[in-house]
Amino acid sequence: MDLEEAFQAVGEFGRHQKRMVGVLVLLQIYMACQSMLIVLVGAVPEYRVEPVTERGGGDLTQSVTSTEDFSSIVTEWYLVKQQAYKVSLAGSLFFAGVLVGNVLFGPLSDKIGRKPVFLTSLFFELLFAYGSAFAPNYELFALSRFLVGIMNGGMALVCFILSQEYVGKSYWALTGTLANMTFAVGIALFAVLGYYIRQWRNLATAANSPGVLLFLLCITLPESPRWLYSRGRMGQAERVLQNFAVRNGKGRVTLKLRRTPGSPGAETPSPGLFMLATHTVLRCRTVVLMYVWYACSLVYYGLTMNASEDKGSRYLSVAMYGLVELPAYPLCMYFINKSWSGRRKSLASFLILAGLCCLLSMAVPVQSGSMASGSSLALLGKLMVSAAFNIVYVYTSELYPTVIRNAGLGVCSMSCRVGGILAPFVPSLKVLHASMPFTVFCLIGVSAGALGLLLPETLNKPVAETLEELSAPVYQRILETQVHLLEDEHLSKRKGSGSK
Repeated sequence: MDLEEAFQAVGEFGRHQKRMVGVLVLLQIYMACQSMLIVLVGAVPEYRVEPVTERGGGDLTQSVTSTEDFSSIVTEWYLVKQQAYKVSLAGSLFFAGVLVGNVLFGPLSDKIGRKPVFLTSLFFELLFAYGSAFAPNYELFALSRFLVGIMNGGMALVCFILSQEYVGKSYWALTGTLANMTFAVGIALFAVLGYYIRQWRNLATAANSPGVLLFLLCITLPESPRWLYSRGRMGQAERVLQNFAVRNGKGRVTLKLRRTPGSPGAETPSPGLFMLATHTVLRCRTVVLMYVWYACSLVYYGLTMNASEDKGSRYLSVAMYGLVELPAYPLCMYFINKSWSGRRKSLASFLILAGLCCLLSMAVPVQSGSMASGSSLALLGKLMVSAAFNIVYVYTSELYPTVIRNAGLGVCSMSCRVGGILAPFVPSLKVLHASMPFTVFCLIGVSAGALGLLLPETLNKPVAETLEELSAPVYQRILETQVHLLEDEHLSKRKGSGSK
């Protein structure tokens, strides 16, 4: 039997898989806290600058006094005025680290396995995150955020892959959506945590501590049976799947996996990152997906920055930017599983609608409390981009074969981080024209949606495990075409000889 038949025999989403996926989904809350940490830890309070006369010399210096009852790295290290850029720099260093982690750990997990890369990156992320909480100066804090970002980039990528590779393909969209919804809830929970813990070091420690418990739970997780299968380790894959069957209440199930093409019993070497550029099918898909991921990130963070200009409680604002994403996930779950929309059309539609929201934001003024204000349209645009983000994760997983899936996701996620790093610079285009930033967001969203229509539909189609399976349909169609041509040629010759 092939792998999908084996999953149907042991249970595609049994109670044991639900427990494993549940642990991985809860880990999204921890990842949300680390991603949003700088928003509250680096919050700028209301402050006043007072002149102070030094003793003896009579020289005047300035003292920064906060008028709000909370602490942050801004209040501790006086990151205001000419030093204010350091707060943004710390946030950028985190996402730069995530980019590096995507590039390093994606291909590595395809070569040595999901579990060792996942546990190692999670362990060191916890370690470096505690380093952030106890950093004695800004320089060490910034360095620790960069290192946390590297580990977060690798751990988050493999965590998402595992949540899908533990279950049958028909549940991939569900597990991907649950992960993204939990991340959005995690943002809101971090805002609640920040509301009650106003000292930034205590907040950073509290936000990191749940990760320790989740790490202990993750140690018991098995290696991905799909990765084992793709590497030709049939015996290990069969044992993992048989364990699934026993824990799902199906008893001992006899499995005999069919060898994948090109794996005669020995381990199949991983294709490597360069296969994304040399393989014709993968190259075309990767170019399109990289731009789509880049556009999702750029529009998402651009709209978030526009919405954050509204006045009000920072804790309520952070919670809103998380909770506004929740309606997007049931929407995309509905559309991506319908035959008339599927993955491809749904992704394109949500991106184009996000671009149109940017276009309308230029025409509608920003008015607090109005349902038709520019801020409301910006939040609506974020909802649309959140749906596109959810779809592109699931869609990308289905477009890449198992043997190179993590490398493909890593490259796409790298492109996504580039969009996130560049997003803060787009608002500076206002110096050219007030509408220029939203023009950029609109054009990028619409163009990415249109380009996404070039990708193939994956709904109700078998997922490729190896590169041979990915290319097999192409070769099969070529062979069938050649056979038909030969038959037509033979038939025409017979007709010609009969007429003579």
